[in-house]
Amino acid sequence: MCETCGCGAKSGEGHRTVPVLETLLAENDRIAAHVREHLNAHGVLAINLMSSPGSGKTSLLEATFGALPPGLRVAVIEGDLETENDAARIRRHGVPAVQITTGVACHLDAAMVHDALHGFSLDEIDILFIENVGNLVCPADFDIGAHLAVVLLSVTEGDDKPEKYPVIFHNADQVLLTKIDLLRVLEEFDPSRVRSSLERVRGTGDHGAITLTEVSAKTGAGLSEWISWLTIQLAAYRTLHPQHPER
Repeated sequence: MCETCGCGAKSGEGHRTVPVLETLLAENDRIAAHVREHLNAHGVLAINLMSSPGSGKTSLLEATFGALPPGLRVAVIEGDLETENDAARIRRHGVPAVQITTGVACHLDAAMVHDALHGFSLDEIDILFIENVGNLVCPADFDIGAHLAVVLLSVTEGDDKPEKYPVIFHNADQVLLTKIDLLRVLEEFDPSRVRSSLERVRGTGDHGAITLTEVSAKTGAGLSEWISWLTIQLAAYRTLHPQHPER
């Protein structure tokens, strides 16, 4: 599979893979910090969207564009192994989008995001959404320079996903339960079990507690809660990083 994160290592190669991976992650973290500095210089809040393939990340973004407050400017970095399909969908809404095709890599990394930033005028962006490659494993390990991590879980997947893939859910700032319009035909999926699974992964204290927001890009259900969270996060970010010309 992915040669950039070590998940394609064969049995017996661990003694060679681990040191290389540690070096890779250290260099990635250095670039990620640089990416954040660059975004902060322009007052751009970056959000890393992660999920399994087909959970509705692009559809959520399309629904988000029409629900945002007037004047709030957004842009999107799309990550996929191949094609510009998702970036083309985003651009049809008049939203700037840069597509990253990773080839065999099962995640985005900070260097990819750094290069993609050159495709935007950052002074014209308030929120940058980074749609990561569909995968609940590798993206959790790579800091890409985003300020916040949002994980999507669709009702077509299974209500025990947080416990099966704990790292990505443990580190999330927001978890969205998507495609809730399908709950009427997927009776075996129970949102309360997702909440219990999240509590077991994250704990219930102030640090661990997180709200599970139920949304449907198709019907618009839950979008107001999602938009409210975005605007609150942007306001908090701007308090810490007031916009100013890049130095």
